[in-house]
Amino acid sequence: MALTFRLDSHIGPALRDGVLALWADVSNAGGAVGFVPPVTPDIIRPELVKHLVAMAEGRTRLLVGYDADGAVAATAFLTLNTHRLMKHWLWLYTVMVHPRHQGKGYGRDLMAAAADSARTIEGIEAIRLTCRGGTGADRFYTACGYKEVGRVPGAIRVAEGDDRDDIVMLLPLLPLN
Repeated sequence: MALTFRLDSHIGPALRDGVLALWADVSNAGGAVGFVPPVTPDIIRPELVKHLVAMAEGRTRLLVGYDADGAVAATAFLTLNTHRLMKHWLWLYTVMVHPRHQGKGYGRDLMAAAADSARTIEGIEAIRLTCRGGTGADRFYTACGYKEVGRVPGAIRVAEGDDRDDIVMLLPLLPLN
């Protein structure tokens, strides 16, 4: 069964805790979403709070994918660019699909829903994201239509002696006909 995607769901305790649990589960399964395992929801909470503050200020929007049981199964944060010369594109952050749902095409569904959501925001012409090299995420994003537009070698230190490239990718948003 497919996920149901909602942009700007009401942030209550259930959604907050669902995002925290998802983020911890994805991180602990080796997902490159800003942490290195092992992590707990309490370790992740300050980072989520930053996203929630940006949402309250109208700078960030949350896309949530719910599974058939209504549980948080996928997320992506769409963050508006505040630089006056770059307001025509937005950032996509913390793209996650729960490990139990991976391999079902939900990642592609999430990326399509993120692009559809970005198209609803006036003036947005492209989505930009970064990903950690050495994970295969860049191949996934390429398969979703993104193009690598930059790379900073060794910018991400996962552990002592394990530096990864920070890969910048872009998806121009073509109008849907």
